[in-house]
Amino acid sequence: MSSVTIVEKYQQTKSNKIAVKPFFDSAVSNMGLERYGMSLMDGVYHEEQLACLEMNGIKRYVTGLNEFAPEVKLLPDDQREAVVRDIRTTVAQLERELASNIINIDDPEFWNKVKLLRPDNDEFWGKITVRCGNEPLFLDPARDPYDLIKLRAIEAGGFSIVAKSLQAAKSMAVAPKFFLDKVENTASTTTELKKLRNRALSELQKLYDKSPQKLYLVAKVVDINSAQYKKSTPNDVIYDNMDKFINGESVERNKKKTAEQFLEVARLDMETLKIRAIVKDATYYRFLSTKPDGFIYHMDSGTALGKTPQTVVEYLKNPLNQEILIPLMDKVEKMWNE
Repeated sequence: MSSVTIVEKYQQTKSNKIAVKPFFDSAVSNMGLERYGMSLMDGVYHEEQLACLEMNGIKRYVTGLNEFAPEVKLLPDDQREAVVRDIRTTVAQLERELASNIINIDDPEFWNKVKLLRPDNDEFWGKITVRCGNEPLFLDPARDPYDLIKLRAIEAGGFSIVAKSLQAAKSMAVAPKFFLDKVENTASTTTELKKLRNRALSELQKLYDKSPQKLYLVAKVVDINSAQYKKSTPNDVIYDNMDKFINGESVERNKKKTAEQFLEVARLDMETLKIRAIVKDATYYRFLSTKPDGFIYHMDSGTALGKTPQTVVEYLKNPLNQEILIPLMDKVEKMWNE
C-alpha cells in the first residue's frame, strides 16, 4: 500500500470541522487554476517549517503556546491572565500525552518542569511542519496532539503560507496559498458578504422602482465609465450595469468593496450626489483639470477648487461659490442631454 493511500485513509478518519484549505481569488488570474478552485498545480504540495525568532543565539519558535511571547505580554492584565492559563492548560495536556510528564498549571516552576513544549526546544519544534496541497488538510485537535500543536501555531502566525482565517486571508496584502477553515468562522464570513451584497441589490431595486433619477446619479458616481450614461440611457441598462457592478462583474472584482461602495453612494443626499456626478464628468470633459501644482482648476475662470474631488465637491456645495457651480452644471448637463 502506498504512503499516499495511508495518508488519505488517515485523513478520512478525522473530523472535517477544521481544515487547512487552498486560498484563491476567482477574480485574480493564477495560470487558469482559479477556474477550477485550485491554488497549486495538481499533485503539487507546499511544506513549511514552523517559524522561529532568533535572539542572542537562542531560537524561540512561534508556537502560540508561549506565555512570554510579546503579543501575550502586551495584553491587559485580566486578559493576559486568561490567555496564560489557557496556554498552560494546553501545554500541560500535551506534555502529559507526548512526554508522560504531569505538571500542575499553578506550579510557580511550571516552565522549568516542561520537557518538550518549551518554545526554545529546537529539537522538538524544528520538526513541526505543515504540508498543504489542493486537497483539504484536516486537523483533529481533540484527538491528535500534533494537530493541536499545528492549530495553535497557525493561529499564532507560525506558518507564512497559512492564514489564520478566511477573513485574514482576504485582508492580507500578499495573498497566502492556504487558510485555516473553521466551519463556523468561514460560514460567518461568507454569510456576511452575502448579506452585504443582498442589501446593495435591495437598494438597487428600490432606486429602480421609486427613484430612477437618483439611480442615474449613483451610476454616474460609482461607474468608472460615467460618461456612457446620458439622460436617454434606458433605466434597464443602468440597472443591469449596477447589478454587474455590485456582483463584482465590472472593472472592480472585489464584491465586498463594490457592494459597500454602492450602498455608501446610494445613501448620499441628492445635492451631494449630483455635485459628485457633475465633478466627475466635468473632469472627463476637461471642464475641470488638475495642473502641475496639484490643484484642480475650473478652466473657464481659472479658479483653484481644491486638490481632491472630495474638496472640490465641498467647495461647490458652498453657496458662496454658486457663480462657478451653476455654469459648470449647465455645461455638464448639456452633455448629459445629448
